[in-house]
Parts: sequence; structure tokens; C-alpha cells
Amino acid sequence: MQARRIGLLLLAALFAAIGARSARAERVKDLAIFEGSRSNQLTGYGVVVGLAGTGDGDLEYALQAVRSAATRLGANVPANPRPSLKNAAAVLVTADLPPFAKPGQTIDVTVSAIGKAKSLRGGTLILTRLAGADGQTYALAQGNLAVGGLGVEGRDGSKVVINVPSAGRIPDGATVERAAPATLGSAAAITLLLRRADFTDATRIAAAINRSLGRPAATARDPSAVDVAAPSDAAQRMDLMARLEAVEVSPDAAAARVVVNARTGTIVISGAVRVAPAAVAHGSLIVRIDEKPEVSQPNALSGGRTQTVQRSTVSVEQEPARAFVFAPGVALTDIVAAINRVGAAPADLVAILEALKQAGALKAELVIL
Repeated sequence: MQARRIGLLLLAALFAAIGARSARAERVKDLAIFEGSRSNQLTGYGVVVGLAGTGDGDLEYALQAVRSAATRLGANVPANPRPSLKNAAAVLVTADLPPFAKPGQTIDVTVSAIGKAKSLRGGTLILTRLAGADGQTYALAQGNLAVGGLGVEGRDGSKVVINVPSAGRIPDGATVERAAPATLGSAAAITLLLRRADFTDATRIAAAINRSLGRPAATARDPSAVDVAAPSDAAQRMDLMARLEAVEVSPDAAAARVVVNARTGTIVISGAVRVAPAAVAHGSLIVRIDEKPEVSQPNALSGGRTQTVQRSTVSVEQEPARAFVFAPGVALTDIVAAINRVGAAPADLVAILEALKQAGALKAELVIL
């Protein structure tokens, strides 16, 4: 109970700090990105070797991957007898190619097992091509994996698994071989794409840019895009884009939203959440069933048999309901204080929030993951 109360108080303090932060100005580079400067996803199919008996074994597609890798190196893997790849595993390799990345630069890669491999710890990724959505190769990946998970198994079948040992990363594990199409362009305008579409933020960004440049150069096209008139010269466009990134804007407060993760019991309440006048009663119902086996011993002359009989006792206990009242315009701190008073568990809090939403008292969007 005490730990839950402390956690909720820390949550309230966190949102108070976030509210104070949102009142200050933010840079445009934190609120938007330039159109065309996006990352691209790369994917590859490869083989990890050097495993300590935790590989794929005799999976057919793992054997095909090993044969393909061996062929590139000028070696042949015999078809018979069928090899067992306990020290190798077929994997998928993924990476994000940053905008404007040039050949010779390195990027991080993530390696994930797709077969029966129990762990990739200690493995080495063999040279793997990473292709984009257009099928072209943009990077080559290779290196030793860093695996944060751990899996241990005993001879009797018992095992302990910590995190995910079947996936790992290779920092700077891929070298860019081809630059993705991304240019500054020569159009009459540069477009800023907001990370979160909002009418107010788009209008404020355009106004802040115009004040900074001293001329009406920016126009809010829609809630997610702001167009800025720009010169055609590449050097001048670069200078303008650098100036735009440093412009400071006071963004509008985020929409009132309550996010509930029903699987973990995590609840996040934004600082703009308000509750209309409402009364909430909260109590607990406990149903207890006790099973007590008893031995039934018949009379010796009856001819009956000794049997075990189950005796069940069912009891119901209900704690007195605790009620609290929300006054008009209740803020986050009041909600947290009320929850602390009744000692609601995360599951109970979800039920309370859903009931408030159905009653029309919760003035926020309720999102349940």
C-alpha cells in the first residue's frame, strides 16, 4: 500500500514537471522535421555462427542459409549426411538508414533469430546484405553480437530465461554502401512536417518563423505541415534550414488523455485531464472456497468401503465501500490524492476510470492498450 501511494505521488510530481516544461519554448527541430529528411528501413537475411550449441539444429532454411554463405566463400556444405547446425542460426537483420547517410558511414543493426535458436549469445554475424523496399543493397552488416538476454537449461528440462537471448545488436555493425535518395531540393518552399499534428502548433510555428525572419515567409498549410519560402541555392537553403531549426515556439498543451496498459497495470494521466462533479464508491468483494478432505469409515457389518469425501466451505467477505467526491474542475493532483485515500490497485483504478468515462465525468480520451 505504501509503495503504491509513493508511486502515485511520484507520478503526480512527474506530470507537474512536464507541465512546467511545456510552458517554456521548444525548438522547431524538436517539434518538426524537414520533408524528405526521413530514415529508411533496411532488412537482410543472414547467418550467425559461433554459438555454444544453442543454434537451429537441422532446420532446412538454416541449412540453405549456411550453404549460401559457404558458396560465397568458395566452400561446399555436403547434402549427405545432413549436418546439424547447433552452432549456427538463421537470422533476420534490420537497421534504419538515417537521412543523408553517405557511403562509408556506419549504422547499428538488430539481429533476431527466426528458427529454433535458443540464444545468440557469443555469436558472430556473417557478412549480410541489407536491402531497402526497392530491393537495392544499401549496407553490408557483419560483426559480433551484444546480447542482453540470458538462457540456462538443465539436463532435467528445467530452464531460466532472462530478457530475450534470441535477439541482439551490433553497434556500428553495418557500413553504408549506397546513399538513400534525399536531397535539399530546389522547390520554391521548404516544408516542415510536425511530429504531432495540431492546428495550434502549426499556426504558432509559422508565426514564430515569420517573427524570426522578419518577413511573412512561413504559412501553415494544414495541422501537420508548414511551408517556408526558400531560395534555390543549396548553400542558402542550408543556412535557412539551420535558422529554422533554432526558432523557439511555445507549443500548445497536449490533449487530455488517460492511457491504460491493462496487461502491466501501468496508467499514465496527462496533466490536462479534468473530472466533472462525480461521486465514486470503491469496495472489494472476497470469495473464499476451502476444500477439506474427510475420511468416511463405514460400520464393519454394513459391507461398505472406506472413502475420502470432500467437504467444501464457501464464504463471502465484502469490505465496506469507500466513497469520494470529485468537485468541479478537479485536476491531476486531486485525482491522485483521491486514489491514494481509497488505496485502489491498478485493476481497480482501471474500473474507476472506465466508469467515470461512461458517466461522462472524465473529460479526457481514455486509451486502453
